[in-house]
Amino acid sequence: MRSKAMWPARMGLAIAVFVPLAGQVVGSTPLSQDEAESTPDVYMVRAERLVVRPGQVRENASVLVRDGRIVQVGGADLALPEGATEVRGAVVCASYIDPWSALGVDSGALADTNLVGSARTADGLDLYTGDHLRDEALRAGVTLARLQAGWQGQIGGLGAVVRLDPQLDVAEEAVVTDSADLAMSIGLSVDQGSQFVQGPDGSFRIISGDRAIDVFDRVSAVDKVVSNLETGRAYRKSQLEYEHKFAEWQKAIEKKTEELEKDFKKAKKDRDKDVEKAKEKGKEHKDKSYKEDRKPKQPKPDPDKAVLAQVAEGELPLVIELHRAGEIRNLLDATKDFSRVRMILAGATEAGPMAGELASRGIPVIVWPSLRGTNAADEFQGSDLSLAATLRDAGVNVLLGSGGRDATASRDLPLLAELAIGHGLSRDDAFHALTLGAARAFGVADRVGTIELGKDADLLVLDGMPLESGSHIQYVFCGGRLAVSPN
Repeated sequence: MRSKAMWPARMGLAIAVFVPLAGQVVGSTPLSQDEAESTPDVYMVRAERLVVRPGQVRENASVLVRDGRIVQVGGADLALPEGATEVRGAVVCASYIDPWSALGVDSGALADTNLVGSARTADGLDLYTGDHLRDEALRAGVTLARLQAGWQGQIGGLGAVVRLDPQLDVAEEAVVTDSADLAMSIGLSVDQGSQFVQGPDGSFRIISGDRAIDVFDRVSAVDKVVSNLETGRAYRKSQLEYEHKFAEWQKAIEKKTEELEKDFKKAKKDRDKDVEKAKEKGKEHKDKSYKEDRKPKQPKPDPDKAVLAQVAEGELPLVIELHRAGEIRNLLDATKDFSRVRMILAGATEAGPMAGELASRGIPVIVWPSLRGTNAADEFQGSDLSLAATLRDAGVNVLLGSGGRDATASRDLPLLAELAIGHGLSRDDAFHALTLGAARAFGVADRVGTIELGKDADLLVLDGMPLESGSHIQYVFCGGRLAVSPN
């Protein structure tokens, strides 16, 4: 936790919201360090409607929070423990998770294009700057995010799920998991900065200097993904073969040891005779060599291949950012033999025609429902705000993220969800995408995403149903800490 000396500039910070958006906090402020330290860590949160999980609502319920965890869920008559703080609201639900965020990643780590499989985003966190962005994300109901370094590289290393509480400036406290996924990318434009272009009327405008990657390089990138999966599968096979041979060798050693111990006297007498004969001949005696003495050689440990092996065996999700229809189709065709791989597509701008196959193979898609202008990079030319609805209607597990490039975007996650809802995605599906769907995809559903006994208390208290127009967030709990409350 931060010391008081680091907080004076932030105390009393409040932002007035004049045009409230669905799910946005109005007239609320993060708690200061002094307020947080003086507030009991036991809360009774009472709700007229408790959204236990997407699609499951309980009337007149209470949630007891102690030391960051949900320790009891009951009715309105649940007794208030002595010293507990009582919080009341019309609706209580799980907080939002941004499954594709850049908030909290050091800029150098975010832009690194030379990462390896074992590189950890958790080692590249910047928990000291951008506090105002974390505050704004909390006020919008976003308390957790999957962060990813090296978003533009072919391999981005291991992603991390992190709490966005600005009071957490130690990775051990902020990180929920440091191995949420392995990230790769295919076909992203090369950033060449921005440039001035003069129009026919003599005026100048700035356009993106992004250069679309060559089509042959995009094909090669798909091949690289497959090659990495094959490398991981081969590495795991070599490990299993070694473990099998080592177990067989141990059995053989034990058997030979029993034999030698059983015939110890005879074996010793025979050895003594052999030693004497060697001396008479002026030679050095050499003990008999047994085949059991040849211990199997262990494969050389390789942390990068070990991560690829986890991906190939489905022990770790593989998030691949790509956008064009050709690359998506090529990737799906090239990975058909890797049935264990838990692939998640990020972006997938032109995935609509492949929605049926994505659904049948159980491949989730993190949709980035952002507005695109005429200067958008080449891979976004087919952007359509109805993508989330199109994929979900086909049965695809849709998640909603803020793009993993801009640290300021996570605070706008509910607004991005509204864009998807306005273009056909149901509110229930959007809420699922921001809570349980994201938690399941990245292996943290045992801790967050729903309101159940034993889970972390990442909660929102609202005056209406989440993501409904006119609903406002009043309180936000981040890992059990009351991080936002009304003025």
